[in-house]
Amino acid sequence: MAEVINMPRLSDTMEEGTVAKWLKSVGDKVEEGDILAEIETDKATMEFESFHEGTLLHIGIEEGDGAPVDSLLAIIGEEGEDISSLLDGSGKPSKESKEEESEEPEAEEGSAPANEPVDIPEGVEVISMPRLSDTMEEGTVASWLKKVGDEVEEGDILAEIETDKATMEFESFYSGTLLHIGIQEGEGAPVDSLLAIIGPKGTDVDAVLKAQASGGSSKSASKAEATKEEAPKTESSPKKEETAPATQDGQRIFASPLAKKIAEEKGINLADVKGTGDNGRIVKKDIENYTPSAQAAPAAEKSAEKSAPAAPVALPVGEESVEEVKNSTMRKVIAKRLGESKFSAPHYYLTIEVDMDNAKASRAQINNLPDTKVSFNDMVLKACAMALKKHPQVNTSWNGDTMLYKHHVHMGVAVAVDEGLVVPVIKFADQLSLTQLGTAVKDLAGRARNKKIKPDEMEGSTFTVSNLGMFGILEFTSIINQPNSAILSVGAIVEKPVVKNGEIVPGSTMKVTLACDHRTVDGATGAQFLQTLRAYLENPVTMLA
Repeated sequence: MAEVINMPRLSDTMEEGTVAKWLKSVGDKVEEGDILAEIETDKATMEFESFHEGTLLHIGIEEGDGAPVDSLLAIIGEEGEDISSLLDGSGKPSKESKEEESEEPEAEEGSAPANEPVDIPEGVEVISMPRLSDTMEEGTVASWLKKVGDEVEEGDILAEIETDKATMEFESFYSGTLLHIGIQEGEGAPVDSLLAIIGPKGTDVDAVLKAQASGGSSKSASKAEATKEEAPKTESSPKKEETAPATQDGQRIFASPLAKKIAEEKGINLADVKGTGDNGRIVKKDIENYTPSAQAAPAAEKSAEKSAPAAPVALPVGEESVEEVKNSTMRKVIAKRLGESKFSAPHYYLTIEVDMDNAKASRAQINNLPDTKVSFNDMVLKACAMALKKHPQVNTSWNGDTMLYKHHVHMGVAVAVDEGLVVPVIKFADQLSLTQLGTAVKDLAGRARNKKIKPDEMEGSTFTVSNLGMFGILEFTSIINQPNSAILSVGAIVEKPVVKNGEIVPGSTMKVTLACDHRTVDGATGAQFLQTLRAYLENPVTMLA
């Protein structure tokens, strides 16, 4: 049975298309996936792929001609099939039927006859489910970005629509109030189903729906009627002379969209593939049957002119695999908390480089004492706790109309666990010695990894330290652990040439980055905190005094 091919909507704002070039002539055989024509839209020239098989029986729009979306583009069917009913069957009532309708008794005064269409009010636009891909026959509304009653401007995104290929944003090309939603979220409907109605606020939606159901006209609805009333061209275009396949050197490579997609996924260069379609066009089976070895001889001939032959490329072959793992409760909480922090607190970042020569020497001396073990992380925690006491502005929380100054220092320490990230809290860290800090960190981190830590031991932090130096990370930024106002990111200690007293000498440095909430901590305040922190780390004896 013959299939009618209409002018497709190849972009969300396309209202009319122009046939730039026909790649098939009347009488040609058409396979599924063959390119029928190149069509100019309002955005680009795109290839239109056939999803029917048969013989091209009729061309409705000649090369260079334009027509509205859904106009008769072509007819595909069996060779010799009678298509006169498709060409003449516009569905318009005959003169006799119109006269019979006119003889029917008139409806009550003030109401339109039941069998006559009612025009849609001026300024009201009926939006249909768009055809967002050339093979799309049905769409599903993934989400509405506007709700009934919202004002819509031209260019606003109305909804996200799932097609047979992707989820795409559907842009409004009308302005007004969203009066009606015809397809709810999660529901699917065929192309051209009633999607929404936009018009002046206060419009009687029921009247519009009745007018739409009765076939009333509007700017949107009249497109289909105008298309039906066009007299289709019955003369078939003369069959084009067969041309040799276009060479691919320096010229465009003709390939179907499906073939291009498969080639991209497999990493195949289309220039190496010989097309078996019309005029040398590359189709799906050419890509599926392509092997690098089959191209060895042609490649050798092309490279004969070059000084060195190109080595054959072994393309990887494998099976794509995806595993879906349900998120744990911890992962969901981490995502929620960090998202809220990043998008609610205006972050800014300050980075300094600290001379760690004295810190290394001091740590070596401390660790030589019996039963004593101090890490560089312990020294950073101690320096932060003491610096917070000198800069209370950093030890604050944003509270809307007020700001909370914390007079105690509860130090959060970011610890990586299998499920994500937790932040155990060392209470009153400023009152602990280096060894006490080290013992507390080991205890809390160990119990966090073994899932033995208590909830109250991960609450109440006023400042957080995140250290990735043990992984060789030189510098990084962190997201603030709300309701803190700042978090310190600690990098690795590296040995490199440094300048001291005007001479280049070996040295050890460490970069630290302070992320601050600009609502509570000004840039100068953050910089002063880092200056104090540097002074403690570069002169550890001051932390022991």
